[in-house]
Amino acid sequence: MGILTSLFTGVSGLSSNGNALSVIGDNIANSNTTGFKSSRAIFGDILSQALGGGSAFQIGRGVSLQSVEAQFTQGTLETTSNPLDLAIEGDGFFLVNNSSGATYYTRAGQFHLDSDGNVVNPEGMLLQGYLAQQNNALGTINVASINSQPNSTGAVNVYTNLNSNESTMAGFSIADPTGTSNFSTSITVYDSLGNSHLISIYFTKTAANTWSWNAVANSADVASTSTSGSNARIASGSLGFTTDGALNTESAATYYNAAGTGINFNGATANQIVAFDFGTSITTDGGTGLDGTTQFGSPSSVFFQSQDGYTSGSLQSLIVDQNGVITGVFTNGQVQDIASVAISRFVAPLELSKIGRNLYAESSGSGQPIIGTAGTSGRGRVLANSLEASNVDLAEEFVKMIAAQRGFQANTRVITTTDDMLTELMNIKR
Repeated sequence: MGILTSLFTGVSGLSSNGNALSVIGDNIANSNTTGFKSSRAIFGDILSQALGGGSAFQIGRGVSLQSVEAQFTQGTLETTSNPLDLAIEGDGFFLVNNSSGATYYTRAGQFHLDSDGNVVNPEGMLLQGYLAQQNNALGTINVASINSQPNSTGAVNVYTNLNSNESTMAGFSIADPTGTSNFSTSITVYDSLGNSHLISIYFTKTAANTWSWNAVANSADVASTSTSGSNARIASGSLGFTTDGALNTESAATYYNAAGTGINFNGATANQIVAFDFGTSITTDGGTGLDGTTQFGSPSSVFFQSQDGYTSGSLQSLIVDQNGVITGVFTNGQVQDIASVAISRFVAPLELSKIGRNLYAESSGSGQPIIGTAGTSGRGRVLANSLEASNVDLAEEFVKMIAAQRGFQANTRVITTTDDMLTELMNIKR
């Protein structure tokens, strides 16, 4: 009976070492698979039998493959040129949904945009994230409908030096803006529809240390009570300077639409208020009067001007930061947060079910996923233009292969030796 038992013991060794070679072979085959996590075979001895003498005379009955355990050590990060190639540095998994809505988890971050604007992996599964335009609700990241809406100009900043040596003039005339001003500059502003309008600001010295400014647009663009030919005055005001050349006072702007309450760009929202700022004046603003428009004895020139409006824009490119926030860069120069990549972690990731294609599924042993954003509550950070390589160590796998091969060979010797003993037993009868 003992001889026959050794046969089955040898067979268990063959089976277990053969399975170990299969695990090793799978690791080696996936040494270049993005996001792949290697596995190791875990063995245990089979329940032993007692031979009359109690526990001191127990004989083992072989070996069995208890489990195949994934190794979630960090893989090497490789740089790529695709901004949607994402790698997790640390713990966590990306969430992807298939067409039926089932959720899976993966470390492979090879993502791209499909024809519908969804961020998908090579199998077409949909990357999940917290959507900025939907109150950070968890859902599929889609950029097809993302655009940058226009913003009407609300403030114009013009910082100049107005030459104190200029001669005074009787006043500004819309019929002859150039001839009734000492200096001018132009800037583009935007209405509520995102249409651009070029306006010119004319500066006229009306008295010692006193200047007027007048904003003029094309008469075809606006409704104004002060027009002449193609010129339409839309706003005006005055500036007062100290004898040191600092900006002292700024008057409130006067508007030239019918209501006198703003600017009426044709076809856009009426009474658009545009605040013209020339610096922090001493008396009006309580400033120094030297950080904006000044009146020094040097040629008039503009050294800074800006406005806060812009036209509509379409998505031009995507940027992903270390917190997994996907930001869109638009053709109008604006940037806008689109979504935050969702990262899940598990209490027992070793219990996740492997389903192939670099995907894992939740199991009863793994527990439910704890979902959040990158870099929070133990989740790793997300690196764009990067992919996590396989964590397979080929040198280690080859050593394991040699050990499994020798184990397999040794068990074949157990079987052949047992066969020889059975042959001798059969020869007794002869």
